[in-house]
Amino acid sequence: MSRQTIQTDNAPAAVGTYSQAVKVGNTVYISGQLGLDPQTMELKEGFEAQAKQVFVNLKAICEAAGGSINDVVKFNVSLTDLNDFVALNDVFVANLIQPYPARAAVQVAALPKGGVVEIEAIMYLE
Repeated sequence: MSRQTIQTDNAPAAVGTYSQAVKVGNTVYISGQLGLDPQTMELKEGFEAQAKQVFVNLKAICEAAGGSINDVVKFNVSLTDLNDFVALNDVFVANLIQPYPARAAVQVAALPKGGVVEIEAIMYLE
C-alpha cells in the first residue's frame, strides 16, 4: 500500500516531528491542529477564534489531500476546559453537514503553544 505525506502552506507548519497528514490508501490521518494562523504561526485569541482557525487549517489539509472536511469520518478533540464543549459544538455545526462524523472530546492539562483546543481527524476518500 502506498504512503504519501501531505503538506500545504495553507495550514500551519508542523511544530514538532510530524507531518500535517499522511495518506495511506484511501485513508488520510490528519495531525492535531491548533488555532494557529499559518502565515504568522501565532495563536488566535480565545476559544472560539482558535476553534474556527482549527477548522480553517483542517479544511486546507483535507483539500491538499484531495478531499474536503465532509470526507472526515472521525474527529478527536482535546480541550483544556470542557466548559468550552457547547461552543465547540457550535463550531462543528457551522463547519459540517449531517450526518456528522464520529467524534471524541477530552479535557487535557495543556496543549502545545498554549492552545486551548486541538483537533485531529481521519478522512476517508472514495
